[in-house]
Amino acid sequence: MTEKIAGLSKDERDAVKQRAAELRAQEKAGKSRAAGEKAVREAIAAMPDDDRVLAEGIDRIVSEVAPQLVPKTWYGFPSYADEDGKVVVFFKAASKFTTRYATLGFEESAQLDDGDLWVTSFAVIALTPATEKAIAEHIRKAAG
Repeated sequence: MTEKIAGLSKDERDAVKQRAAELRAQEKAGKSRAAGEKAVREAIAAMPDDDRVLAEGIDRIVSEVAPQLVPKTWYGFPSYADEDGKVVVFFKAASKFTTRYATLGFEESAQLDDGDLWVTSFAVIALTPATEKAIAEHIRKAAG
């Protein structure tokens, strides 16, 4: 069982600490594409095999359909930001919080608005031609 202190689990506290370290590293290295790509590659390389395969696929898809998005890490997650530095899409590995599926998520800057209800995240357990096509369509739309 995950230990809770002051409303946050140990995993959540670790994620907050990781985000603070990311911000310090971004400040030191600058917010360049190269620094972001390196941070994302390192985050993906550190994942267990199942998550790594999914993250590599998401990274490839984003690079192909939304090359204008800038890679960076966000709470340790590979993420991709718009020109203002706001996260549009991110990948959360299942192993991050020991969940049964990875998550492909979209933040507020994603251009997915569709009436009064729209999807902001998906559970991802495998990349197939069909899931890759759906992911590409959502990322393309989200990036504008």
